[in-house]
Amino acid sequence: MIRIIGGGLAGCEAAWQAAEMGVDVTLHEMRPVQPTSVHHTDRLAELVCSNSFRGDKLDNAVGLLKEEMRRLGSLVMRTADKVKVPAGAALAVDREKFAEEMTAAIEAHPRIRLERGEVPEIPASTEREPVIIATGPLTSSLLSASIAAFVGSQHLAFFDAISPIVMAETIDMSKVFRASRWNRGDNADGDYLNCPFNKEEYLRFHDAIVTAEKASVHDFDNTKFFEGCLPIEVMAHRGVDTLRFGPMKPAGLDDPKTGRWPYAAVQLRQDNLAGDHYSLVGFQTQLKWGEQARVLKMIPGLENAEFVRFGMIHRNTYINGPTILEATWQTRTRPSLFFGGQVSGVEGYVESSASGLIAGINAARLSLGLELTAPPRTTAIGALGYYVSHADPAHYDPSNITFGIMPALEKPPKAKRDRQLAMSDRALRDLDEWRSGRDPLAHAGRADVSHA
Repeated sequence: MIRIIGGGLAGCEAAWQAAEMGVDVTLHEMRPVQPTSVHHTDRLAELVCSNSFRGDKLDNAVGLLKEEMRRLGSLVMRTADKVKVPAGAALAVDREKFAEEMTAAIEAHPRIRLERGEVPEIPASTEREPVIIATGPLTSSLLSASIAAFVGSQHLAFFDAISPIVMAETIDMSKVFRASRWNRGDNADGDYLNCPFNKEEYLRFHDAIVTAEKASVHDFDNTKFFEGCLPIEVMAHRGVDTLRFGPMKPAGLDDPKTGRWPYAAVQLRQDNLAGDHYSLVGFQTQLKWGEQARVLKMIPGLENAEFVRFGMIHRNTYINGPTILEATWQTRTRPSLFFGGQVSGVEGYVESSASGLIAGINAARLSLGLELTAPPRTTAIGALGYYVSHADPAHYDPSNITFGIMPALEKPPKAKRDRQLAMSDRALRDLDEWRSGRDPLAHAGRADVSHA
């Protein structure tokens, strides 16, 4: 039997993988008994920051990671594909339906028992009864203290910020245009609504952001943000053009009214299947809500917008992986204890789910008396495990998956996209070989034991 603490993406994926291998799982989720500051429901795998799982093509690393997870039987990817919404070359989901589907799948599995309530400390574990900690960025204070005691020093913390969501019917469609960047995606008309700025509008907007009042971050000093998820006001303070080369970049967006790219643009992405909610892409913020209402209505097309949710900021807690973890996601000092998800030191929905997938497989293998295994470094999922276990611990920061943490090709093509596709091709070949080399009991467990 395996105990998994945390019913987010990583915890659910780990539980599913282990149960599909024929191992009984108890999945602990503290909500709604113990709520958090950012979750709104009691559903498992509730998405908080965004509804986007990012790129879904094999010429980017996160697209490769998704394909690897699909080939490994990922519950998260199966569910995301089922409830996806238009998002160009990216994979985005209806967040409510996603959480509903994930919860239903976990609750229906005969080998998974869901228990609600806080687990205040790391439970005891053995080889036959391993434990996975997958509590995510909002680990409770009691369990955080237990984790800090286990790792031997205060674990690290940074902050994530959440993007606002607007009601579709309050967007002035006469001022926006529909397009995907560089016309990528399956929808010929484009999957994003684009709010175009001229230079004068952009400069006024930038000035409003840098002078707006921010919400205070209680109880924490020396706020440290993840570079891949910076609040708009942090970017704006770095320079007048930073936003134009970041979330407001106009490149690849042809405005049909002018036939040119605008000076800057804010993109809106459909947030649910009904199409009545749109999120502001890359517009996570810690501005006070009243300031958000004022500043965001300066965006062309959003002058009369009604916001379903304003942006906010929350603490994101993680351990220093290289000092603690193996590439199998088990801890070095207690091999029957595993970490997965953002608390393990990865960043992003897909990366968190991928870590839970491998942690779940290996916890199940440990419980079954099988040798533990890690995918090759040439795969995206293997490279992620290698990074969290081998990066420089003195300068460790959570990371999204990138081709840069994977071994280079021996004879790489000259063109960047060709190199990326070649790395993906190599990764998928190596993943399939790794899968075929795993012992028959693991395969039998998936095929024959899972719903016995």
